[in-house]
Amino acid sequence: MPTTTRNKRKDLVGFVTSRSGDKSIKVTVPFKVPHPRYQKVINRKIVVHVHDEKNTAGIGDKVEIMETRPISRLKRWRVVAILERAISVGAAITEADVAAQVPTKTRKTEDAAATTTTAAE
Repeated sequence: MPTTTRNKRKDLVGFVTSRSGDKSIKVTVPFKVPHPRYQKVINRKIVVHVHDEKNTAGIGDKVEIMETRPISRLKRWRVVAILERAISVGAAITEADVAAQVPTKTRKTEDAAATTTTAAE
């Protein structure tokens, strides 16, 4: 019998934005794309329904998810690992909170400028 290899499955990193039911979460995956004509960087996001077998992910956690066979009508992803736990437990995470986690060129230069001013003092 010949050995067959499985295709590589997609994996993403995102933030848990909702715990919709038992063993189900919604994960927001932010990404940045340049505008086709003007080249301004635009924040985009996708929201996917994810299967959380152990019910361990909480709102605001940073998780790694992997594509899998259809588990239900909407769920096509499963949790692989929880990368970071949320600092505060409470209300749902907002889009602004997710966008703040994605690094941008302007934020990097602001952080570098603040670091040089504090180092000079």
